[in-house]
Amino acid sequence: MAITFELKHVCQQTGARYGVLHTPHGDFETPLFMPVGTQATVKTLEPSEIKEVSDGLILGNTYHLWLQPGDEIVKNHGGIRGFMKWDQALLTDSGGFQVFSLSEMRKITEEGVMFRHHLSGEKLFMSPEDSIRIQNNLGADIIMSFDECPPFYAEYEYLKQSVERTIRWAKRGQLAHQLPHVQALFGIVQGGPYKDLRARCVEALTEMDFPGYSIGGLSVGETKTEMYDMLSYLKTIMPKQKPRYLMGVGSPDDLVIGAMEGIDMFDCVLPTRIARHGSAMTSLGKVVIKNKTYESDMSPLDPTCDCKVCKTYTKSYLRHLFKGEEMLGQRLVTYHNLYFLKGLMKQVRQAIQEDRLGDFKHTFFQAYYQTQTPHLKKE
Repeated sequence: MAITFELKHVCQQTGARYGVLHTPHGDFETPLFMPVGTQATVKTLEPSEIKEVSDGLILGNTYHLWLQPGDEIVKNHGGIRGFMKWDQALLTDSGGFQVFSLSEMRKITEEGVMFRHHLSGEKLFMSPEDSIRIQNNLGADIIMSFDECPPFYAEYEYLKQSVERTIRWAKRGQLAHQLPHVQALFGIVQGGPYKDLRARCVEALTEMDFPGYSIGGLSVGETKTEMYDMLSYLKTIMPKQKPRYLMGVGSPDDLVIGAMEGIDMFDCVLPTRIARHGSAMTSLGKVVIKNKTYESDMSPLDPTCDCKVCKTYTKSYLRHLFKGEEMLGQRLVTYHNLYFLKGLMKQVRQAIQEDRLGDFKHTFFQAYYQTQTPHLKKE
């Protein structure tokens, strides 16, 4: 089997799960955060740096690599791993999220999705079988079923039809999967805000016995209260001995609360995207380094952080880089943000093992957000 999952401890205080995910390219303690390498690169960082700021499991994007340079070219390099010179573990999404994000440029049928290229306007078609074939070529350890990610607030009848289509597509993808011995195919739970549709999806996918399950269709415009409520519900009905992956979620509050709701794996572009615009995650909250208040600040970005950025540079220098539009600033804050989340997840895992994740949440939220309910606080 391509992967196995050991559930080793459940936090007595919160029900959060500590486990180990075994893959062909490494074993990973969970819960963990996975940096996103959309186009076979975590933006601004080289592979040696990615190793320093991750636990060794990163993402690639099926849709974007299919378009550029093409999955056959990536395959000829030995998959993403050979293409980008990454020797650790990989996960690829299915292209299904682009069904949501490119909603103005696509048409969904039972056979698959007709896209228009997001840059050229060229017509493109992807079926569940195409998605799996492309992911087989890309060579990740963990791959995703092709699904429809509908808007969270879509009409019930539309979502009902969408869930049934996602279930059928999951089965088609499972039948098309050529490399189940080296690539683990996850099913994706959809259903918007409706618990009966989520339950229907979980039941059908569980019958297919996937090696892991992803939760899709969250963090797509709903409130955090709605997301947390759905996670709390799914925690009670998803298979307990299989890994659970919450797609597209990566703010510190969501990682801690997601872990409390039984999530094992997370990914998001948030830490790298905000870094490129000058926002840093620190133990004392978010720092917008471009602000004038840091012009002469001789202190490190985060006084408690031991990453090479914080041990080397001052806030004043980092602000100078951003004001001067020097790319090094983007690289350094990207490195720091991912290092920060790696450290946060290590603390979460330790708190779970010591049955005190609820206490950790209280202390962390008070320091980072100056509140216990950041989802009710306006940025």
